[in-house]
Parts: sequence; structure tokens; C-alpha cells
Amino acid sequence: MTPPAGGAFTPAGSTTAPFPPIASYGFLADREVNALVAPSGAVEWMCLPRPDSPSVFTAILDRGAGSFRMGPPDRQVPASRRYVPGTNVLETTWQTESGWLVIQDALLVGPWPEGDRRDERYVRPPSNHRAQHVLLRLAECVNGQIELDLDCQPVYDYGRRDAVWSFAGEGYGRAVARGAEGDPELHLATDMRLGFEGRAALAFRIMKEGDRAFAALSWDGSDLVPSDVVGALEQMEVTLDYWRDWIDRATFPDHPWTTHLQRSALALKGLTYSPTGALMAAPTTSLPETIRGERNWDYRYSWVRDSTFALWSLYTLGFVNEAKSFFNFIRDRADGGRALQVVYGIGGEDELDESTLDHLTGYEWSPPVRIGNDAYRQEQHDVWGALLDSVYLHHKAGEFVSGDMWRFLSAQVEAAIDNWREPDRGIWEIRGEPLHFTSSKIMCWVACDRGAVLAHEMSKSEGQRWREAAEEIHADVLKHGVDDRGVLTQSYGSAALDASLLLAPLFRFLPPDDDRIRATVHAIADELTVDGMVLRYRVKETDDGLPGEDATFAACSFWLVSAFAEIGEVGRAQALLERMLASSSPLGLFAEEIDPGSGRHLGNFPQGFTHLALINAVMHVIRATAALHRSPSAATHPAREGLSHPQGSL
Repeated sequence: MTPPAGGAFTPAGSTTAPFPPIASYGFLADREVNALVAPSGAVEWMCLPRPDSPSVFTAILDRGAGSFRMGPPDRQVPASRRYVPGTNVLETTWQTESGWLVIQDALLVGPWPEGDRRDERYVRPPSNHRAQHVLLRLAECVNGQIELDLDCQPVYDYGRRDAVWSFAGEGYGRAVARGAEGDPELHLATDMRLGFEGRAALAFRIMKEGDRAFAALSWDGSDLVPSDVVGALEQMEVTLDYWRDWIDRATFPDHPWTTHLQRSALALKGLTYSPTGALMAAPTTSLPETIRGERNWDYRYSWVRDSTFALWSLYTLGFVNEAKSFFNFIRDRADGGRALQVVYGIGGEDELDESTLDHLTGYEWSPPVRIGNDAYRQEQHDVWGALLDSVYLHHKAGEFVSGDMWRFLSAQVEAAIDNWREPDRGIWEIRGEPLHFTSSKIMCWVACDRGAVLAHEMSKSEGQRWREAAEEIHADVLKHGVDDRGVLTQSYGSAALDASLLLAPLFRFLPPDDDRIRATVHAIADELTVDGMVLRYRVKETDDGLPGEDATFAACSFWLVSAFAEIGEVGRAQALLERMLASSSPLGLFAEEIDPGSGRHLGNFPQGFTHLALINAVMHVIRATAALHRSPSAATHPAREGLSHPQGSL
């Protein structure tokens, strides 16, 4: 498909409207559902009743595939946008020639109702609050006079079926949208007067200073929809209080970068699926890593490799319950002796069959649009190390490892021992031929190393054999995975670099002052970067099974920050970190990749893996800087507080 002629913004439902930059979207969450809001005030991505369900607003992937806008009719560029501090509530301010308007958008969270029927989806203990299954939009004219428009156009099943609207009740303020059997029924409540035109529910109102208006879209049979603007204000305040109370539980350093830590923590909380404790990689599918390329993937699932980074970040910031929930989600996946997969559905699903939606144009006319992810079929040998490292962190945080859990862990260590000599698809899930990836071998070493430490601490007999296996893997990597310069290479027999080797010092495969670690960090910094930002690998040197180029991978740049801090180059770490933090979206979020020339964000958004790496990098530099100020010699081996690995910290 080719893009139509461009031009000014055109109303919802058009196929010729330009796509907003990926980084310009606001992210809403209630821990069960997510939404992305464009600067125009249009909700352009929302899936119901789960984040991996078919979408009802899909304009981010096709300009004609449905959206829900609320804002002035003659303005598409707001005066400002921000999150209400400490929350996931988005606030947009509009200025026109005649007045000023402020709109707050939120997916409502409220108290768990007393005597509520059991929700069969919840396998984790419910907290005091839960998603209300309501998207609330609350507007206030703060100066002058201004017109407010509402345009709600749901299109079911990823843009395949238009909604049919009808009134609910005797007035103009309530309506219901229906699709085919199985499509979620949507209820729209507002204090504006609704009317219908085709698939759109429309309303407008002239607002004067002090006037307020609301619109609430609900699903899943929710009876928690506000009936008037006073109720809407109360429910918005409850949601604000929920997020503020949650962020107050954390332990943040007193530092200028704390705002980045808080926004990352709030994004990660928004990416959790509270019924199971799963952490999604991202709430979107098929936002392209390369415009007009094919590197478009569905990331609305939970990867095991995220677990060790998530647990370290969550425990470090004091979010113990979230860490436990995600750990238990991962543990449950292999309950009963099942083989551990790389990725699972957020409800624990094993099969994530991949297909394409050829009726959608794709973001910026970049098909294919994929749903599902065939990576679940791949063999990626880092999975055992990620799991064992997670268990180690869980254990160091004072959590109990049961007998059943130990049997499961033993099976994972044995799987690493049985398979480490074989090639795999690697951390980047290549779709070319399997290779002997050095990072995969290192993660098999992590599985044996952490297993041996746990066995020793728990007085288990397997510890010595696992320690011997770890030593064998370690020696093999140093023999076959290091080039003549002393640099760890992407795969055995290759001269290619790979940013995943920046994890070697973080997982303590070698101590930070080892010459091979320093050589690897410097080689990646000098040879695997574009304008200082880190590529995963160079696509011309790696058969990943896909055509086209790749932008710099944001998480890898944060890994380089952590690696610089580890080897004592705190100045370089701080300089790169400050550049990366300045590259965040206007709302403090990160996509998967960044074009270093333009600063444009690419790939799915917001990306959990990036925010996990950000937290790690910020804490590395804060602690290394503090150590440097205490003692200049400490900068070479910066002491890390909190959770520690057998030979250091992540």
C-alpha cells in the first residue's frame, strides 16, 4: 500500500489524515485495559475486554479504523499535555481565540465493591482497588468561551465492523454501540446531547468559564458509569488518589532523575495485567521498527526474559507486591512439568499463533499488521537463565522457595545443561538460521550459576554438579566467544558485535574490571552505535531473516549506561544517560527504538523493556556517582546497594 496525498488533519474516519508521531501518544491504563490518545484528543488504540483482544479503536494502524475524539472542533494541536503528577491520568490543555479548555482522560480505578461476585480471571489475590471498566473524559472551560466536540466512532474487530448506535433511555445522554455476536457492547454516557451519523455518536456544546462536561465509555457490563458531572469528578479524584497512593509506596532517591523513575514505574504498572500478574512487553501491535519495513510485531504478551529485569527494578523501587505477582505468573507457566516457553499470553495462554490483518494500512502505511507472535514456538536458550536469576532475586528478597518450586527450578537448570551446546534463535528472536549465540551461552551459565548458589543456600545436593556445569560453559564461552581483541562476539566463530553482550558484566559473567569486559563495552560503544546510540546488531552482519534496516534499540543504550558505570567510566555513563533521558517522549515515555538522527521513536509503545532498562541505568549511575563522591577509588568498582547477585548486582 502507498500513502495517499498528505495535507492538514482531517476528521476521524478519513483515510487521508496523517499519522501522529509514535512518541506523541499518551498512554492510559487501569491494569486490565490500555488506551493510546493522540495529541488531537482522539483515542486511537484500545482493545476490549483485554489488551490482547481485538481493538475497537484502531486509527493508529489505519486512519479509517475508528477513534474517539473529545476537544475543540477547530484545534488539533493542544497548548500543552502532561500527566497529572504521580498518576496515569492525562491532562490536555487547549487554547482557542475565545477561551481555554482542560480535558482529563483516565481509565477509572476504584475500590473493589463489597460483596462483589468473584471474577474468574483473577488468579492473583485481588488488591483493594480494581479497574472500573470505564474510560472517563472530563472537560472544564477555565477561561472565556469555547466549543467542545465529541466524536465516538468504534469499529469492531480491528476495524472490520462498524458499530451500530442506539439510544439507551429516554434522554439524549446515553447510547449503546453494538456489533456482531461476541463484540463487546459499548455504553456511552454524557451530559452533552448525543446524535448519530453512521457509525459515529456525535455531540457538541458551547462552554463558558467554569462549565464542566463529561463523557464516559463503558464495557463489560460495568454499572460504575457516572450519571452526572459531579459523579464524574468524584470518580476521577478516586483514580488520581489511587495512582498517587501507589507511587507513594515506592522508595525513590532524592534526585533530579526521580521523575523519570516515577514515570517508568507508572508505565510498568500500567503494563501489568492484574488478574494474572503478567507484565506486557507493550500495549500495541505492529508499530514499525522501520517505516515501510516488515519489522512489525505484536508485543501484547509477556516475555520470560523480562522477569529478571522487572524483579530487580520492582524490588529496588520497593514495589514488592508487583514483583511477587509477576514472579508467580512466570512460575505458574511451568506448573505441572510443562516446558518453559519464551513468551506467554497475559492470561497464561501457551499458543500465540501469528497472522496478518491485510485490510489495515499499518502505521504510516507500513504493513504488515500482525496479531499473535510465533516467537512462542522458538527455542531461545536465555530463558532458563532469566528464570533462575529471577528466582535468585526473589530468594534474596526474603521470599520462600517451596519444594514444588525447587523441582521446577531443577528441571530448568537441567534443561540449560542439556541444551547449551546447541544453537538457538537468541535474545533478538531472529527468523534466520539458529546460531551459537554467545549471550545465550552466558545465560545458560547464569542458570547453572544461580542454581548452584541457591542449592548451596538451601542445602541441596545438586549444587556441586551445577557449579561444574557452570564452569564448563564459562570456559567454553571464553574459548569460542571472544575474538583476538578480547571482545565478546555475537556468536561463535563470528566477528560481529551484539549489544546483548553488555549484559555480561551486569550478570557477573566476568567482573567489571576484567579486560575482556572493558574491551567489549568499548567495542560496542565505538563500533555498534550511531551518533552514540546503540544498535542491537548490524543487520548486514546478522541473518535475522528479515529485509531492511533497524534503528537504535533504546534498552541497549541504557544497558551501555549501566555497563559504563560498572567499569568505572561514570562520566561517560552520565553523559549517555542524560542524552537518553532527553530523548524520551514529551510525556516521558519510550518506544522500542529511536532514530538517532531525528530522535523519532519507532516500534511498539510504550515499551516495558526500555523502561526496565532505564530504571537499571538510572540507579546504576546514581549509586556510582554517590560512591565516587564518597571515595574516588570506589568509582572503579561502584558499590551497589539492595539486591545482589552472587558476585555483584544486576
